[in-house]
Amino acid sequence: MKIVIDYDLCEANAVCMETCPEVFRVEEDDTLTVLIERPPASLRKKVEEAVRLCPRQALSIVED
Repeated sequence: MKIVIDYDLCEANAVCMETCPEVFRVEEDDTLTVLIERPPASLRKKVEEAVRLCPRQALSIVED
């Protein structure tokens, strides 16, 4: 699985970071950073939840 961010949609609301801080971080300048672009299967549920909860639907998962 690979995480894709649409930066045109992302408002850095930090919902993803709250849901899965192992993978997402909002920087001080209000930009989103993906810490692990291809997270392990053990984090799949948390990543899927972060994608689902994104208020701007800026996150998606692409299967490798």
